Amino acid sequence: MHRAFMSFLYSTVRLSRLFAHPSRPCQKTRPMTSFVTSSFTRSTLSTTQRRLVWGIRILLALAFGAAGGAKLAGVPQMVQIFDAVGFGQWFRYVTGAVEVAGALLLLVPATGFFGGLLLAVTMVFGVLTHLVLIGGSALPAFVLGLLATFVTWRLRPVALPALTAR
Repeated sequence: MHRAFMSFLYSTVRLSRLFAHPSRPCQKTRPMTSFVTSSFTRSTLSTTQRRLVWGIRILLALAFGAAGGAKLAGVPQMVQIFDAVGFGQWFRYVTGAVEVAGALLLLVPATGFFGGLLLAVTMVFGVLTHLVLIGGSALPAFVLGLLATFVTWRLRPVALPALTAR
């Protein structure tokens, strides 16, 4: 079915070029593969860049999965940290769930952008929490936030090119 749709789409674009008004010549459009694959930058990344982004995604998923799992499991150190934050233990559960959800979203190709965005925002608040409320080093949260921001930037949606020329 996918091939049939692509064939139909391709023939529609070719027909629109064939029957274009003479006073408005058709502009050249990108090859069909540029807007068929996805609206994400996947097609513009080289193989090395794609592997680098996937490596960072896996690293982030492992780190946030472990941290979120520790929060959800009630590891004593996490309970102490969230006591120091002062919002209550419900906030530990929410933060753990957000981290685990972000880690899972990073591992699914279609949702990697949203997972990176969720984790980057989470780390902004993690850095602020360390700097304002509990003290200690904010460097690990800052580095994880930078990595999540990098993944989000590399997987950002791009505009789809027009199917037909005007």
